[in-house]
Amino acid sequence: MLSVTSQGQVFVGLSGGVDSSVSAALLQQQGYDVTGVFIKIWSPEWTECTSKEDRLDAMRVCAHLGIPYKEIDLTDAYKQEVVDHLISEYKKGRTPNPDVMCNRFIKFGAFFNWALSEGADFVATGHYAKVAKSEERGVNREEKQPNTIRYSLLAGVDSTKDQSYFLWTLTQTQLAQTLFPVGGLHKRDVRELARRFKLPTAEKKDSQGLCFIGHVDIKTFLSRYIQPTQGDVLGTSGKKIGQHQGAWFLTIGERHGFIITEKGTNDIPRYIVSKDVVANTITVGTRKAGEFFKQNEVLLSDTNWISGSAPDASKEYESQIRYHGGRMSCRITEGGKKCIFLEVPDALAFGQSLVVYDGEQCLGGGILEPLSV
Repeated sequence: MLSVTSQGQVFVGLSGGVDSSVSAALLQQQGYDVTGVFIKIWSPEWTECTSKEDRLDAMRVCAHLGIPYKEIDLTDAYKQEVVDHLISEYKKGRTPNPDVMCNRFIKFGAFFNWALSEGADFVATGHYAKVAKSEERGVNREEKQPNTIRYSLLAGVDSTKDQSYFLWTLTQTQLAQTLFPVGGLHKRDVRELARRFKLPTAEKKDSQGLCFIGHVDIKTFLSRYIQPTQGDVLGTSGKKIGQHQGAWFLTIGERHGFIITEKGTNDIPRYIVSKDVVANTITVGTRKAGEFFKQNEVLLSDTNWISGSAPDASKEYESQIRYHGGRMSCRITEGGKKCIFLEVPDALAFGQSLVVYDGEQCLGGGILEPLSV
């Protein structure tokens, strides 16, 4: 039974970090009945896994706040939907985003559905993003059509921590029952609140690396599942000028991960402008990919438009093709299936997420595909 003053029952995904810990504390302060939940996921045996420490920190936070603690084991779902997908895509020469898949299938998939089945009214996480609610009047007043409630996903206030890019797969149904308590705060303020709440995670460092897997470099991780194989580095003329350890591990636009053996007298940084995973070669140039390939149109697969409708094809929006990447002006056409950039991108890594914004509002997005698809 909820108390008379309760705002509702909310299950908070506690990662053992400061952001989710402060989220739980804020929701409790706001009058919600809070339950902390630690999500157990797959982790390779060979990594320096922090899951045991994170689990203990999640338990300590719950004990400190005096809230119930629960666990959910999503090991198999994470391995299948995130890890196996990641490896499969890299083998094809594509660049997937595991954080997007984790949010789609784990946090706002299996965990979200489980939480609601356990009686939660809301699910909350420590993401730096915001949810806005608006009401649209019924079209026909004579028939007394009910007003429609719409939810929007907005960028977090702290632009250096904004995570809306990773959340473009969320739907109206999910946003209606999702809370992002720290989305309106800057990281420094979250830290200060953690100290004020005397949370055991107040001074804990932020996690780095792959979503949930911990302190491991993506190329180190992939090399355990894809055999490193020496290949040629080609110049834009087609001449061999160096070597690398596998085109699968490299992303278009990168300037590292390969060795130039034929150096000139006026060497400047080279960037990967294309790659061929069948031949195991990469081509590098002294400017970024957009300077060589004037491609300003891409297709979008597996699209999700948060409002339920594709963006207006006649309107100009902003697109983002990598986390913390700059935004580029664009138009979204063909019912949301094509993006036309109004400026040539530096590099396009197919398989990555393209996310569309209208100001601070995240409209949704899709997976980058070449026009030949």
